[in-house]
Amino acid sequence: MKKIYMIVLIFFISVVGSAYAAEGVKVDIPVVLKDVKVVFNMDHLAFDGDKPVGLKYMLMMAEQVKKSNAIAKVIAIFHGAAAYMTLADEPYNKSRKITTGNPYKKLIADMLAAGVEVEECATSMGANGWVNADLLPGVKVNGGAVLRLIMLGQEGYIAIQP
Repeated sequence: MKKIYMIVLIFFISVVGSAYAAEGVKVDIPVVLKDVKVVFNMDHLAFDGDKPVGLKYMLMMAEQVKKSNAIAKVIAIFHGAAAYMTLADEPYNKSRKITTGNPYKKLIADMLAAGVEVEECATSMGANGWVNADLLPGVKVNGGAVLRLIMLGQEGYIAIQP
């Protein structure tokens, strides 16, 4: 898990440039972004405390890229072990066998508000017996996560595996 966290942290630092550099750090190569096309492959669970690493850094990246005036397109594709994170409270409770509701719904709503497109895999939905009405507002359904990732790669998106 530390390796995954470090990969995401390195990516995040490279995206935001010196915005989060520690005091006394001189940036020799500033990062200037013009066009950002990133897809986060949210297919497994990776946490920093209670927060999913991917959700946390996706939101931070979207906000920072927006501040840089870069043209940005950020997509999150949920499938596999992480597919349940896009569920509304009732289906989330049923899926996770709890009664607290989806603890990630605010992060996902914040991501959507920051301009991140959030997608759920139709194959993962079918495997779990979920339908579109089970998803949080604003979450779109794609025809299959793996093929969608290939499609976005062909369109020039960089895939991030948090």
